Amino acid sequence: MDLSLSLLAGVVPVFLLAGFTKGVTGLGLPTVGMGLLSLFMAPAQAATLVILPSLLTNFWQMTGRALPGLLRRLWPMLLATVLGCWSGRGLLTGGSAWIGQGTLGIVLVAYALFGLSPLRLPSVPPRWEAWLGPLAGFCTGLLTAATGVFVLPAVPYLQALSLERLALMQALGLSFTTSTLALAAVLADGGALDGAGAAGSALALLPALLGMLLGQWLQGRLRPAVFRRVFFGGLLLLGAHLLLRGLLG
Repeated sequence: MDLSLSLLAGVVPVFLLAGFTKGVTGLGLPTVGMGLLSLFMAPAQAATLVILPSLLTNFWQMTGRALPGLLRRLWPMLLATVLGCWSGRGLLTGGSAWIGQGTLGIVLVAYALFGLSPLRLPSVPPRWEAWLGPLAGFCTGLLTAATGVFVLPAVPYLQALSLERLALMQALGLSFTTSTLALAAVLADGGALDGAGAAGSALALLPALLGMLLGQWLQGRLRPAVFRRVFFGGLLLLGAHLLLRGLLG
């Protein structure tokens, strides 16, 4: 990956915005990062840059008192996420890499429509978690391998577990950390995560952390409903653009 000054000029504001979104909502760094970076680079390159900022911020998010209980409860889903991601290796880096941009557009559009709608999944009965968790995890891993984004269906599934807010935030961080590590392994296996890519990802850490700190500081000063509409509305337009470009390109 050639990190020219012009490329860095585009990458820095992307990660500032992605980190800001993460700070306000607790999620969205890889989603915003992948969506915007894919406007001017290949999805595999974008995914490589997202690895370290996503890993560090999500590891930070997942730590807390609820972590041991969440690990005992969610390990089948997390294991299935890794298996799903490994099953989809090559979708970003191999001969099928052209599929990535259109699929990313579809994922962003679907996630935005879900976020803008009043619909929410019903609570998952505890007896269903044994099979529904691994199914959600495997599908999340497969989409992660294809797009570099790991929000669907993991986020709606975790929201349907009726966790307390802090536990939910930790569960999201745990799921995202697992997906990030699995994605890093897939990118390394495909040759995309090389020394230059790792260096670029490290450079993206600073703007991502600055954006996250700013988002956390402004969290209580923003109207959540307004930010939610702007966030998902922007994702909808971005996803539609990527989808059309993938279909026409």
